[in-house]
Amino acid sequence: MQAVIDFFTSINPIVAALLATTFTWLVTAAGASLVFLFKDLSRSWLDGMLGFTGGVMIAASYWSLLAPSIEMSESMGLPGWLPPAVGFTTGALFIYLLDQVVPHLHINFDASRGEGLQTTWRRTTLLILAITLHNIPEGLAVGVLFGGVAAGIPEATIGGAVALAVGIGLQNFPEGIAVSFPLRRNGISRRKSFFYGQLSAIVEPIAGVIGAAAVLVMQPILPYALAFAAGAMIYVVIEEVVPETQQDRYTDIAALGFIGGFVVMMILDVALG
Repeated sequence: MQAVIDFFTSINPIVAALLATTFTWLVTAAGASLVFLFKDLSRSWLDGMLGFTGGVMIAASYWSLLAPSIEMSESMGLPGWLPPAVGFTTGALFIYLLDQVVPHLHINFDASRGEGLQTTWRRTTLLILAITLHNIPEGLAVGVLFGGVAAGIPEATIGGAVALAVGIGLQNFPEGIAVSFPLRRNGISRRKSFFYGQLSAIVEPIAGVIGAAAVLVMQPILPYALAFAAGAMIYVVIEEVVPETQQDRYTDIAALGFIGGFVVMMILDVALG
């Protein structure tokens, strides 16, 4: 792991953000590729993995994003609560507005419960858009943290940025599964199910580069940007991930998955950050 940290330290921060978020995208593709090996995946496994995803996102929101945001705010002479509160609220509202506008359908919901503007788009498209919305704040979070490292902010460390990328990658694996297998059950071919599953995370490298570039150009926005990503991720967990795990009888498995994801991300960030 030290070799990985040394590598990311030696390269351009925007390139580092691109490589890190490309890694998270490829892990999504790895999860989606299981559709070639298995015909279906039990609902208990799916709910457990979605719970894991939520746990990682909640832990990352605090240890990787909000805690550094608070420390940076204080070191800049600002009230420690102000930039985190503003950024967190803005991030949540950003995803809320996207949620109201972009047509999408959560994985375990039937077609009558589609959200966003009314459309005649196919169920496949709506499922992909739901996960794509989910992935925007993840890519932003990684990019913003790498941008902070490049800007020389002491509270932003390369180890913390790598830990966040690894954690996001781990929870992207079940996300790939969560897209490809429902599509396969809906009669989509294995190849197309895989293609759409990995496609849902292509937004992460784009968001990562945007996040890193924005921080490099406007360094004072970093504490706001970190909290923005945290607010967006927590909104996704509460509005999307948790409700999807509560649609069947495997809520206990989902809760245990959540605890597992939280602990894994906490260990990664504390150990590396």
